[in-house]
Amino acid sequence: MNDRLLIKDARMVNEGSIMEGDMLLANGRIERIDSALTAADNTRILQADGRLLLPGMIDDQVHFRDPGAPAKADMQSESAAALAGGITSFMDMPNTNPQTVTLDALEAKYLIATERAMANYSFYLGATNDNLEEIRQLQPNQTCGIKVFMGASTGNMLVDDEQTLEGIFRDAPTLVATHCEDTPTILRNEASAREKYGEDVPIELHPEIRSAEACYRSSSFAVDLARRHGTRLHILHLTTARELELLQPGPLDGKQITAEACVHHLFFDQRDYDTKGTFIKCNPAIKSRADRDAIRRALAEDRIDVIGTDHAPHTLEEKLSSYFKAPAGLPLVQWALPMVLELYHDRVLSLEQVVEKIAHGPARLFDIAKRGYLREGYWADLVLVDPSSPYRIEREAVRYKCGWSPLEGYRLRSRIVTTIVNGVVAYHEGQVNPAVRGRRLEFAR
Repeated sequence: MNDRLLIKDARMVNEGSIMEGDMLLANGRIERIDSALTAADNTRILQADGRLLLPGMIDDQVHFRDPGAPAKADMQSESAAALAGGITSFMDMPNTNPQTVTLDALEAKYLIATERAMANYSFYLGATNDNLEEIRQLQPNQTCGIKVFMGASTGNMLVDDEQTLEGIFRDAPTLVATHCEDTPTILRNEASAREKYGEDVPIELHPEIRSAEACYRSSSFAVDLARRHGTRLHILHLTTARELELLQPGPLDGKQITAEACVHHLFFDQRDYDTKGTFIKCNPAIKSRADRDAIRRALAEDRIDVIGTDHAPHTLEEKLSSYFKAPAGLPLVQWALPMVLELYHDRVLSLEQVVEKIAHGPARLFDIAKRGYLREGYWADLVLVDPSSPYRIEREAVRYKCGWSPLEGYRLRSRIVTTIVNGVVAYHEGQVNPAVRGRRLEFAR
């Protein structure tokens, strides 16, 4: 099999600069980068024709529902969709069935991925009120991190016992990633809404029920725990302007507390409930235009460090239910990088900043070995982008098992042409390579 590929005439965006030139891939890695390279006889050529060549997106938060929810998603269907969205590595959440809350369950999930995952992968170990001993036995290189749901979750994964939380933050052998919403506040808001509307609560009240106060109460508590115990804390899916005061602006390196913004919280705002309804119901909620714009500014000033998706598919039938019955979560990976590139088109972020937030930042934040950069010797996880190819998203184009997207009807201005995983063309011009398989992410910890 010929595993040498020469990418010609690309605009390479990497480490704060843009370089025009060629890149040679061999044995899964980037072998050489130069202004002009010549192909040997046994080398295939991919003409970039001046399009953007970026390190692939590393998505630090997805719910691929595998194992346990085959009607909604599985690792193969969703990772294939992720390739179309420019994602070359993903980190999957533990609220599956069975839950990933033991070391045995964690390793079993890695075995599933060897058969099904079409992009590179890692899995969080989930925290519960009673698995502190499992967490203590975890090896730092075994996982991307420990996930703590400090807000309502499925099964027993709401960690609301303060002694347990103290123990997790004190003894965690690796990064702790949190979902921050205060459940008592949410329950009070739900009760108030029911008093007024019964079970027919309008979806427009979702950001008032899953309120800014609920987010701040929880995220400020997580920050306090991390500061007291010296924990490496990563706060997922920030949604409010107020929470930003908990974070420091500036370079990622050396930060004890980091944060993620998600593509839907950067794209939608509260006005979109009028047209999208429960299709954009997610937790934490999409909030006001002012909150959305504050999160965008926080990215630009390096107060928020990375961008992920929180991809979380549900069936169309489920999402068409009433407010309380419709589950929270949006399928997002298929157009993830093009959604981020809308911030470039809107002059919120430069191309160099986009690459920092989707690739360089996640690689450093999680100490991922030899990925996330266009560097010789690094794994060749790449995405070729046409930034001037607008299109409208239609349901017929959806690759998710759930069969729908909250982006239907919207126009995006950038198109993914090719996605390369470990030196192999995994997606090209609308076609997924069915033979491609990702690798387990390794961590330099």
